[in-house]
Amino acid sequence: RPEMTDDGCIHIEEGRHPVVEKMITGERFVPNTIHMDDQDNQILIITGPNMAGKSTVLRQVALVTIMAQMGSYVPARQAEIAVTDRIFTRVGALDNLAAGQSTFMVEMQETANILNSATPKSLVIMDEIGRGTSTFDGVSIAWAVADYLHDLKGHGVKTLFATHYHELTELSRKKQRVKNFNIAVKEWNDEIIFLRKLVQGGTNRSYGIQVARLAGIP
Repeated sequence: RPEMTDDGCIHIEEGRHPVVEKMITGERFVPNTIHMDDQDNQILIITGPNMAGKSTVLRQVALVTIMAQMGSYVPARQAEIAVTDRIFTRVGALDNLAAGQSTFMVEMQETANILNSATPKSLVIMDEIGRGTSTFDGVSIAWAVADYLHDLKGHGVKTLFATHYHELTELSRKKQRVKNFNIAVKEWNDEIIFLRKLVQGGTNRSYGIQVARLAGIP
């Protein structure tokens, strides 16, 4: 049973994704602990390979927070959840061809809505923003968005920010409430083993070639 607080802290100990845990076969679900607050750990930049589990961590934090707000028990060993006014998400890839809007345009519109609507009591989930354009433009947009969320209304907003732009890990040197995390993997015989564990620190590799090989690209 989560403890509801008004101190701006979200602490989820060994949290799980209730749907993914039921659906996966062939491996056990690895729980993860996450701590966010408005003093030191407000924006968590999460790096790591595709398939490692970044998106699952993002979604389970959002789900646990929603379940707590509605008075539900949550899938975690322990949870302290701040009262949250809204949860904003920018995940997945969609287009709106009928309206002449590309995937990137839809992504930018959703991002604009977050930047213009979020408050310091919100929770923001950003999954790989800026990937639909050139690398330089994408990095610039992702950096600027993270920077804006940190300074939002003079207080900032709790944000989970998954990205393959490893340059963003430098933000932690410039902004006091940004922290770097990554999803751990292990290299073995030129293959990667996904450990599914969120650990402190950034990473500078995305293992795209290895993931392509796993997919069967010759």
